[in-house]
Amino acid sequence: MKMSKEELMGLVNQGLWLPLMEEFYTIQGEGYYKGTAAYFIRVGGCDVGCHWCDVKESWNAELHPPTEITQIVDNAVKYSDTIVITGGEPLTWDMGPLTKQLKEKGVKTHIETSGAYELSGEWDWVCLSPKKIKLPTDSVYQVADELKVIIYNHHDFKFAEEQAAKVGENCILYMQPEWSKREEMIPHIVQYVMDNPKWKVSLQTHKYLNIP
Repeated sequence: MKMSKEELMGLVNQGLWLPLMEEFYTIQGEGYYKGTAAYFIRVGGCDVGCHWCDVKESWNAELHPPTEITQIVDNAVKYSDTIVITGGEPLTWDMGPLTKQLKEKGVKTHIETSGAYELSGEWDWVCLSPKKIKLPTDSVYQVADELKVIIYNHHDFKFAEEQAAKVGENCILYMQPEWSKREEMIPHIVQYVMDNPKWKVSLQTHKYLNIP
């Protein structure tokens, strides 16, 4: 039975269908789980709008077809027991139904988020990557397992410390160079981490490996 656009958007707003940009099995390239095989689900839709974003094609949710979450889950669990939900900004949508179905399949659920919207869903790991344009909500700060601050310029070190003050004491702190600025900023990041060893360095190792 064919649905109207209004009916379909109703299902999207309930989190039962999601604007799926892409899904793929690869190696996690960043943060605490770097080097780990994982299945990525990239959800369309983001209004944070980082100028250096490397997936700007994810911003407009209307470009990505709404897909029933049962189909998304069935695809994902064929490949891995670690599922990473990313975007875009996945918390634009209600992640509760998707993570409920994933957890029923016995897999681990990870999210990569700017935290710009209230947390929804059930997560085994929350990677918070805050952006100055639209700061995280309190609900995401409170549960972040890792804080990953992208370092584009020298002011980002101050921003990183401001964000670190808002997460829990067990949250792992990472500084990651923005890819186009890596040669310029890596020496400064290395020195900063050596001077402030509560921080760790994160790199986009998947780009060095030439994989998605």
